[in-house]
Amino acid sequence: MNRRWLVRAGSLVGLVVLWQIVAWIAASDVLPTPWAVLLSLVSHTLSGDLPYHLSITLARVAVAFVLAMAIGTAIGVVMGRYRQLDLMFDGALVLGLNIPALVTIILCYLWFGLNDVAAVVAVAINKIPVVVVMVREGARAVDPKLLAVAQAYRVPRRVTLRRVFLPQLYPYLMAAARSGLSLIWKIVLVVELLGRSNGVGFQLHLFYQFFDITSILAYTLAFAGVVLLIEALLMRPLEERLTRWRS
Repeated sequence: MNRRWLVRAGSLVGLVVLWQIVAWIAASDVLPTPWAVLLSLVSHTLSGDLPYHLSITLARVAVAFVLAMAIGTAIGVVMGRYRQLDLMFDGALVLGLNIPALVTIILCYLWFGLNDVAAVVAVAINKIPVVVVMVREGARAVDPKLLAVAQAYRVPRRVTLRRVFLPQLYPYLMAAARSGLSLIWKIVLVVELLGRSNGVGFQLHLFYQFFDITSILAYTLAFAGVVLLIEALLMRPLEERLTRWRS
């Protein structure tokens, strides 16, 4: 475990060193040095702007993520277990996967107004089809023999769900969660850029107008840092715990 952490940390340090070298060679305001970006990050943090806008963005990400996972998981399980329903809704699923996120965002703003409800709904709608596809494949892969054994021994449905069905579905749920989370981060920023007056996406758009590349990179690093922490402290330990039975 410690060795893996060292390898990951070493790769990040290598990226910073490469960034510093390229910044020295370029010697331009277009590519500020890591130190300049770090100073900007500290400045925005001490002023309170970065924590405020970052917390708003994270709140939107959390709500959209929970909605998308809950709805997508329910639909995916049903489509995976019932062939007729899968055939019936497969066309709509393919359509949902291929509608550009930008179109969904614009339509939600036009339908619901420039508010957080529209923002969260737009993000969730873009994420749901991805969850459905992954969970549907997981539901299809559930071993019917294990379910038949549980039924033969008259295991209660709740116990069968918790001890037989869900453990086989966990790897697919984690894959959907991790891929979906990476997708939601990006879509939320676009949503904030287009129609909100706060959040990281709004701030990036503001810095773009002033050609403030240092602040853009400072906010980007802060956002990326939070993503890495969530991945390291939440997603990986949760995945290891849920899939421990496979080892």
